[in-house]
Amino acid sequence: MRRYLAARLLQAAIAIFGVLTLVFFVMHLSGDPTLLLVPEGASAEQIAQLRHALGFDRPLPVQYLGYLAQLAHFDLGESLVQRAPVSVILGSRIPYTLALAGGALVVALGVGIPAGVAMAVWRGSFVERALTGFVLTGQSLPTFWSGILLILFFGVTLGWLPTSGADGFASLIMPSVALGALAMSTFARMTRIAVLDELGRDYVAAARARGLSMGRTVARHVLRNAAIPVITVTALEVGNLLAGAVIVETVFAWPGIGQLAMQSISARDFLVVQAVVLFVSVAYIGTNLLADLTYGLVDPRIRGAA
Repeated sequence: MRRYLAARLLQAAIAIFGVLTLVFFVMHLSGDPTLLLVPEGASAEQIAQLRHALGFDRPLPVQYLGYLAQLAHFDLGESLVQRAPVSVILGSRIPYTLALAGGALVVALGVGIPAGVAMAVWRGSFVERALTGFVLTGQSLPTFWSGILLILFFGVTLGWLPTSGADGFASLIMPSVALGALAMSTFARMTRIAVLDELGRDYVAAARARGLSMGRTVARHVLRNAAIPVITVTALEVGNLLAGAVIVETVFAWPGIGQLAMQSISARDFLVVQAVVLFVSVAYIGTNLLADLTYGLVDPRIRGAA
């Protein structure tokens, strides 16, 4: 198990380092943020002085090494625009994004997995056809469009839910549904495929021959054996939910890191953008690492083969 864990941790560290390096150079090649920070009508000398004070006149490799040194001391630097520590800015937004991603994941898992199991168990029936239409609808609607439709219907027409902001649990419902709809469709399709594959195996026929009902057979045996692909999808979808939160947070004016990223990109606030990407990358890679470790717990053969 230690060798398995060490290999996965090394892969995760290399991936994070690669993402961080790529984002650093891409962001710094997008333009000079000094021009956004100087007052209108500033002279060339004033611009040069500010550029020197911020360190943007140094070669990119030197800036890169300095940023890595800061990260080694868990220092994310100071925002060029807000003039506040990046860690404080990011820390104030992360809880909102985690709440949104968590709500979306609850929607996706709570609806997608039961729908996928039902589609597999009642294959070819009216239940499967109805659920297939529901799943395809969730898959085909873009996140921004479904968000707008929810706002118009539940927020404007019915007046049941707030249309924007983060003011309590009610404000979380529509963004969670909009963000979780696509993931729900993915969970439903993957669960259906995995359960169908297991239902065709000999142990299911043996369990049924012993008198177990289909419901008990699925609950006791099929779901555990079908868990591996669902775990894989869950790990991937957590990262997708964090990335997709950018659109949903913009539509619903949700004050999370997605909204922060859009604002920082517009202002060329490099350090904040890099911190957001670093957080999302660590979260994405971390969930995949957790999935790898879960594989070993669910199926020891995977751990032994690593």
